[in-house]
Amino acid sequence: MPAFDLPLTELERHRPDVAEPADFDAFWLRTLKEAGQADPLVSVRPVETGLRLIRTWDVTFRGFAGDPVRAWFSRPAGVDGSLPAVVEFAGYGRGRGLPHERLTWVNAGYGHLLMDNRGQGDEYGCGGDTPDPHATAPGGPGPAVRGLLSPEDYHYRRLITDAVRAVTAVRELPGVDPARTAAVGNSQGGGLALAVAGLVPDLAALLVTAPLLCGIRRALDLTDAGPYGEIASYLAVHRGAEHDAYRTLSYVEGVSFARRAQAPAHFGVGLRDTVCPPSGAYAAFNRYAERTGTDPRKEIHAYPFNGHEGGDAVQVRRQLAWAREVLDGRGGSGWDSRSLGS
Repeated sequence: MPAFDLPLTELERHRPDVAEPADFDAFWLRTLKEAGQADPLVSVRPVETGLRLIRTWDVTFRGFAGDPVRAWFSRPAGVDGSLPAVVEFAGYGRGRGLPHERLTWVNAGYGHLLMDNRGQGDEYGCGGDTPDPHATAPGGPGPAVRGLLSPEDYHYRRLITDAVRAVTAVRELPGVDPARTAAVGNSQGGGLALAVAGLVPDLAALLVTAPLLCGIRRALDLTDAGPYGEIASYLAVHRGAEHDAYRTLSYVEGVSFARRAQAPAHFGVGLRDTVCPPSGAYAAFNRYAERTGTDPRKEIHAYPFNGHEGGDAVQVRRQLAWAREVLDGRGGSGWDSRSLGS
């Protein structure tokens, strides 16, 4: 697919206005306050993976409405001291899978928490383990349209809340330096990580590639690929529902979260991406931290001939090098794996 969005010179200046609801901040403050009334951790159980150099735990934490959310937590075996933590969010339709599937960050020397996507996991990968008991509002079969006509009922209200709570949970685990916690994700995972950056003011770092939920209105005009295509298909049947849908989507707009973020940020984007059009990532990048009165370190890498895969392993190599500079340093004292139930 040839480039279909704005030319790179225009993307680098792309700073669109976004329609923010007047109660955007109050909506998320109330949502997170309700979710934060209970202690985050439910259980932390060691699991045998067959990997001798990595230790893994099956973590359950309380997410939206106190619902149990599953995650894998891994760290290098035989390493003492508190480590920076990377909280990773999976892509659209994917669950947490199996604990040996995602090893990059733990092999780089970090504590790594991979959050399950509630109500997802059936499209590819090795499945998920977290149901969504609230997925009863009107909407289509795909997560992107579940509860689309109401901000209170929308799937991404719950999933973003889970993502914020995942950061709270990982900071409670022994052997994690809570001051050095990063949010990481690609596609839907990138959109969740960006939301976390806008809602967790003391996040240490953000690393996103091809983020979903950025520049949503423009993306709906540009592409029929899912998940945006699922929203368009729903509106093609439910004619006249656009106003309510657009209002709901304004509460999960990644550019709005980016404006409120202040952590150092690393972005990647494929300029031929028809799933998450590059103008969305650039809109978030160009307006990043503008409401916080800060000037955090940030950089973006564009891949002119790549689509939704972005820079792939090249981008990951850049992420690892950048994370070493931003996150690595002296950790806390005393790692004791017995405190995690070895």
